[in-house]
Amino acid sequence: MNARTVIIRPVVSEKSYSAAEGGKYTFVVAAKATKPEIRRAVETIWGVHVRQVNTIKRRGKMVRRRLVQGQRRDTRRAVVTLAPGEKIEVFNTG
Repeated sequence: MNARTVIIRPVVSEKSYSAAEGGKYTFVVAAKATKPEIRRAVETIWGVHVRQVNTIKRRGKMVRRRLVQGQRRDTRRAVVTLAPGEKIEVFNTG
Protein backbone atom coordinates (compact mmCIF):
# COMPACT_ATOMS: atom_id res chain seq x y z
CA MET A 1 0.00 0.00 0.00
CA ASN A 2 1.03 3.57 -0.63
CA ALA A 3 1.83 5.63 2.49
CA ARG A 4 -0.86 8.19 1.62
CA THR A 5 -3.52 5.49 1.26
CA VAL A 6 -2.65 3.95 4.64
CA ILE A 7 -2.99 7.20 6.62
CA ILE A 8 -6.37 8.75 5.81
CA ARG A 9 -6.43 11.72 8.21
CA PRO A 10 -5.47 12.79 11.72
CA VAL A 11 -8.09 12.65 14.47
CA VAL A 12 -8.91 16.15 15.70
CA SER A 13 -10.30 16.09 19.23
CA GLU A 14 -9.40 17.34 22.69
CA LYS A 15 -8.29 13.88 23.74
CA SER A 16 -5.98 13.46 20.74
CA TYR A 17 -4.46 16.92 21.23
CA SER A 18 -3.71 16.25 24.90
CA ALA A 19 -2.13 12.90 23.97
CA ALA A 20 -0.05 14.61 21.26
CA GLU A 21 1.71 16.63 23.95
CA GLY A 22 2.97 13.31 25.33
CA GLY A 23 4.16 12.05 21.95
CA LYS A 24 1.10 9.96 20.99
CA TYR A 25 -0.67 10.84 17.74
CA THR A 26 -4.00 9.44 16.54
CA PHE A 27 -4.86 8.80 12.88
CA VAL A 28 -7.75 7.29 10.96
CA VAL A 29 -6.17 4.55 8.85
CA ALA A 30 -7.26 2.15 6.11
CA ALA A 31 -9.28 -0.81 7.35
CA LYS A 32 -6.87 -3.39 5.91
CA ALA A 33 -3.65 -1.63 7.05
CA THR A 34 -1.33 -3.60 9.32
CA LYS A 35 0.80 -2.20 12.13
CA PRO A 36 4.07 -2.44 10.14
CA GLU A 37 2.42 -0.64 7.20
CA ILE A 38 1.18 2.12 9.51
CA ARG A 39 4.67 2.44 11.05
CA ARG A 40 6.33 2.75 7.61
CA ALA A 41 3.72 5.24 6.41
CA VAL A 42 4.19 7.58 9.37
CA GLU A 43 7.98 7.33 9.14
CA THR A 44 8.05 8.07 5.39
CA ILE A 45 5.48 10.90 5.42
CA TRP A 46 6.81 12.85 8.43
CA GLY A 47 10.38 11.53 8.78
CA VAL A 48 10.10 10.53 12.45
CA HIS A 49 10.94 7.36 14.39
CA VAL A 50 7.94 5.36 15.61
CA ARG A 51 8.29 3.40 18.85
CA GLN A 52 4.86 1.77 19.05
CA VAL A 53 1.61 1.42 17.08
CA ASN A 54 -1.72 0.52 18.69
CA THR A 55 -4.86 0.04 16.60
CA ILE A 56 -8.54 0.39 17.45
CA LYS A 57 -11.56 -0.78 15.44
CA ARG A 58 -14.58 1.43 16.01
CA ARG A 59 -18.01 0.22 14.96
CA GLY A 60 -20.27 2.78 13.33
CA LYS A 61 -23.19 4.09 15.35
CA MET A 62 -26.76 3.21 14.50
CA VAL A 63 -28.47 6.36 13.25
CA ARG A 64 -32.18 6.96 12.91
CA ARG A 65 -33.80 9.96 11.26
CA ARG A 66 -37.57 9.71 11.54
CA LEU A 67 -38.48 6.47 9.77
CA VAL A 68 -35.13 5.91 8.04
CA GLN A 69 -32.62 3.82 9.92
CA GLY A 70 -28.96 3.34 8.99
CA GLN A 71 -25.46 2.97 10.30
CA ARG A 72 -22.34 5.13 10.14
CA ARG A 73 -19.16 3.65 8.73
CA ASP A 74 -16.85 1.47 10.77
CA THR A 75 -13.44 3.14 11.20
CA ARG A 76 -10.01 2.00 12.22
CA ARG A 77 -7.73 4.26 14.22
CA ALA A 78 -4.06 4.02 15.03
CA VAL A 79 -2.39 5.56 18.07
CA VAL A 80 1.27 6.09 17.14
CA THR A 81 3.88 6.68 19.85
CA LEU A 82 7.00 8.52 18.68
CA ALA A 83 10.55 8.44 20.02
CA PRO A 84 11.28 10.97 22.77
CA GLY A 85 11.91 14.49 21.51
CA GLU A 86 10.18 14.02 18.14
CA LYS A 87 6.87 15.48 17.07
CA ILE A 88 4.66 15.85 14.02
CA GLU A 89 3.94 19.40 12.88
CA VAL A 90 0.43 18.61 11.59
CA PHE A 91 -1.00 18.92 15.08
CA ASN A 92 0.67 22.22 16.14
CA THR A 93 0.25 21.57 19.87
CA GLY A 94 2.14 24.64 20.89
